[in-house]
Amino acid sequence: MYCLFRRATQLLLLLSLMTPPAYAGQLITVGSIPLDFILFALTLLGVALFHNHTLYVGLTGMVTITLYKLIFTGFKAGDGFAGLVGHFGHEWVILANLFCLLMGFALLSRHFEKSHVPVILPKYLPRDWKGGFVLLVMVFVLSSFLDNIAAALIGGAMAHQLFKSKVHVGFLAAIVAASNAGGSGSVVGDTTTTMMWIDGVSPLDVFHAYAAAGVALCITAYFGAKQQHAYSPMIHGAHEHTKVDKARVGIVAMILIFAIVANVIINVKFNHLADLFPFIGVAVWIAILISIPVRRPDWEVMPDTFKGSVFLLSLVTCASMMPVEELPPASALVALSLGFISAVFDNIPLTALALKQGGYDWGMLAYAVGFGGSMIWFGSSAGVALSSMYPEARSVGNWLRQGWHVTVAYVIGFTVLFFSLGWQPHAPHKAEATSPAVSSIQAPTPAQ
Repeated sequence: MYCLFRRATQLLLLLSLMTPPAYAGQLITVGSIPLDFILFALTLLGVALFHNHTLYVGLTGMVTITLYKLIFTGFKAGDGFAGLVGHFGHEWVILANLFCLLMGFALLSRHFEKSHVPVILPKYLPRDWKGGFVLLVMVFVLSSFLDNIAAALIGGAMAHQLFKSKVHVGFLAAIVAASNAGGSGSVVGDTTTTMMWIDGVSPLDVFHAYAAAGVALCITAYFGAKQQHAYSPMIHGAHEHTKVDKARVGIVAMILIFAIVANVIINVKFNHLADLFPFIGVAVWIAILISIPVRRPDWEVMPDTFKGSVFLLSLVTCASMMPVEELPPASALVALSLGFISAVFDNIPLTALALKQGGYDWGMLAYAVGFGGSMIWFGSSAGVALSSMYPEARSVGNWLRQGWHVTVAYVIGFTVLFFSLGWQPHAPHKAEATSPAVSSIQAPTPAQ
């Protein structure tokens, strides 16, 4: 990763030799593509290729893009370090809220797992292939109020017990799809929808994603359950006498209530304060601290969660510096395309770009970038997390071949949403910061 950072620095030095100082403050393009997007795409490509070093790739990309904008194009808030300070003066609340929620929801997920609710759920599953179908529905429901990563891991743990450790790759793909589908219509169910919520999008403007997600779930759950039943039938009778820890269930409910109430109060009653302080994230941590005397949080998950959170924030920061005015206008076709792109690149920065640009149907976008990431195992954080439990899932060929129903379900779900509710774009919910005029030029080549 040091080598990667050194190469990025060398690229910046090369560009500084190729580009006269007179170009400072102007948008540099290669062909018709702004160089900002090329650097961002290279960062996302590095994330896709180097799964074991994603934190370093993300930080390298963030530093590289920041240096590039400092040297050449400047920021929307101005040029040089003053522009950088102005940019983060506007962005720090969003980043702080997201960091607090990512760290807090990791503890929430552990509270839910230790409540023993996931262990007793299999007692209510029907026999034959329908048991696998209902398990996937449970994952869908869990993901509506838990992080989709936690829901996928809970589903994977239940499948490990119920299918004698023999889980079909097609069923693993269905677990990831169910977790991403369940989170797509809930602002507390997926990092992307939580980002929308923090940024000012109403939860009601995301909820209709379930019109597509519900259809997609039925398709992938049916075929995934059939595949699993043929591969390894379900066993019954495990954990018959386990009891639920009601105190931990209460803690989960309290954390969610604190987050929801804080968001409603700030965005409805005191909207002018939303950009001044990370109220929602702080509210979550107040609830966590209050709950400590009742049940000890699982602090052991914090180091890994911290690394994952910093990685995601580095991508969000990269996305915040992109010249979104150069992107194609928001449309249903663009939203559909972002779903396929999210199967290869992380959906967090894609969502951040869309929020900066504005003008999307947020429910349609939430479904696209959420469920779309299920089409390949590394397309979503839930898929990456589940593959750590099931290494056999780390094969793009097997995922596409045995989890083919996820791609089919994505297209059909999107089609149903589009033709039933239509494209309902929203005006940009936040005014963009005033920025100096930026002109577009072609990056000079050595021949010039």
